[in-house]
Amino acid sequence: MSATPDHFKSEGDLNLSPRRTQWLAEKINSEAKAWLDEDAKYFLHQSLSTPCLNVFKGCDGIYVEDLQGRRYMDFHGNNVHQVGFRNRRVVDAIKAQLDELPFCTRRYTNIPAIKLAKKLAELAPGHLNKVLFAPGGTSAIGMALKLARAATGRFKTISMWDSFHGASLDAISVGGEAIFRQGIGPLLPGTEHVPPPDPSQCPFKCGAQCSLQCAEYVEYVLKKEGDVAAVVAETVRSVPFIPPPEYWKIIRAACDKHGALLILDEIPHGLGRTGKMFTCEHYGIVPDMLVIGKGLGGGVFPLAALLAREDLNVMPDRALGHYTHEKNPVACAAGLATIECIEADGLLENARALGEHALRRIERMKEKYPLVAGGRGLGLLLGIELVKDLQTREPASDAAERVMYRALEKGVSFKVSMGNILTLTPPLTITREEMDRALDIIEECLAEL
Repeated sequence: MSATPDHFKSEGDLNLSPRRTQWLAEKINSEAKAWLDEDAKYFLHQSLSTPCLNVFKGCDGIYVEDLQGRRYMDFHGNNVHQVGFRNRRVVDAIKAQLDELPFCTRRYTNIPAIKLAKKLAELAPGHLNKVLFAPGGTSAIGMALKLARAATGRFKTISMWDSFHGASLDAISVGGEAIFRQGIGPLLPGTEHVPPPDPSQCPFKCGAQCSLQCAEYVEYVLKKEGDVAAVVAETVRSVPFIPPPEYWKIIRAACDKHGALLILDEIPHGLGRTGKMFTCEHYGIVPDMLVIGKGLGGGVFPLAALLAREDLNVMPDRALGHYTHEKNPVACAAGLATIECIEADGLLENARALGEHALRRIERMKEKYPLVAGGRGLGLLLGIELVKDLQTREPASDAAERVMYRALEKGVSFKVSMGNILTLTPPLTITREEMDRALDIIEECLAEL
């Protein structure tokens, strides 16, 4: 197993912080505490999920509501809420399908599944016109890895340190987060890792701007290994890290040169979060396989899809997915309604416009608050990096945690990534007024520090 470099290790779990204990003591009533105790009693405990922070009872649009009736703008949502919570189109489609055909037995098919596969093939760039559904993104990644082996006759992969592709054994083998990999035992063989395009932690010392040496290093490893089946990577990181425009062109060309497939993971941000239906469209390249999920189920159903080139349809005699809910008609009805909402309501344009607006506001925060190193993002995949010193860029992890909990008190929920990046991923249905209110709250929290 490859060793994880120290500078690519996870920064820890905020749910284990003393501030969580303080939050529970001051903000959670006895009813919620009782339910949290029940949760801790019956669920297996795991990092990043246990112990829980609160108990929700409702959600609508960009808001979630706890047992005490407090509402929070949800800038987290596990990236399933592109069209907002309880979206009317999605809920109506689910209810109608439940009354007609709630399940489809394997070896049979159904109209919602066929329509969704056709729609995705029509929307996808290039010749990604073959589709297979799975009950979650991790499973779809597993299908992609199997298909790459079958299509190339090779088994090795190149992926990125710090990446996340799911929590199953095959997914954590190609993933690069220590919190999932360490202490598990032998992982899949042949899973080589390279540095991600992150200038702040670049081993090539490229400075403030990526010099693309990391992309060229991928070609170096492809050449040296000689028998790599696929490069597996997130098109952009959900932290977020946004590679330079030429990054994927270099890697696409390298894969073609050395006979490796390119598998792009867009599970968290495909379907419009970055302002285009598929994130790779920003880079002018087409992967050999594209994996989407999370938001595909309309914030209700777990649903993911593997999109592949037609000439990769090479496993008719073997099981590639074979999942019980592979063509679940209710989930596919939700997926169709989700795409209809994105297209009909202009959510791609809304994501682009509000993302640009938010980045401008974050830049103004940088001018006012020394903690703010700057903003990063694409569409409504946004991050605010907090540092102790702009020269050394030492992460201000304690400050980020304080901002997160204070923002919760004021009604905004978001995730802290890498210990010091306030990661903001609101529904694409958010209005400019709601965005400004959330950013006002975050700025208030920064000012209080």
